[in-house]
Amino acid sequence: MRYAQGGGLTAERRSFREQIRFEAGKGFARGEKNAAIAKELRVSERSVERWRRAWRQGGTAALASAGPPKLPRLSDECFAELEEELARGPAVHGWEDQRWTLARIRALILWKFGLEVSPAAVWRLLHRHGWSWQSPARRPVERDEHAVQLWKKDVWPQAE
Repeated sequence: MRYAQGGGLTAERRSFREQIRFEAGKGFARGEKNAAIAKELRVSERSVERWRRAWRQGGTAALASAGPPKLPRLSDECFAELEEELARGPAVHGWEDQRWTLARIRALILWKFGLEVSPAAVWRLLHRHGWSWQSPARRPVERDEHAVQLWKKDVWPQAE
C-alpha cells in the first residue's frame, strides 16, 4: 500500500492504528471471535487473525507499533548540504552537460556522504523533500520561430 506522505504513516496515524490493535487485544482477552472484533473495530477479519497470532505469541506488547518502517538514511541537515551541491550544478562536479540524473545524484551522495544508495532510494529521498522529475524542452535545430508565429497568427484561426 502506498501512503500520501511518500514513505509511510505519520506518527499520529501509527498511534491511532496501534490503539485499534490494543482494543482488539482486549477482545482477545475476553474470548471474542475474530468476526465480532473485526466488525466492532471496522477492520478486516484477516487483520484480526494476524493480530491474534501475534497476541498469542507475545501478549499485548506484540500489538505495539514497530515504528516507521524505514527512516531516511540522509538526515535533513545532510539533505540541505546535498541541495547546495545540486544548486552548484553538474559541471562543477565533473559532468559535461547540465542535467542531474538519479545516477549522478547517487554518485554525489556516495562522494559527499559515503552512503551507497540505490537509484530508487535517491528518487524517494528527492520526492520526500518536494523535488519532482523534470524533462528539458527540446527544440529542433532547424525550427524557425518566425514561421511558427506567422502560422499561429494566419493559419491557425482559419482552421478553427
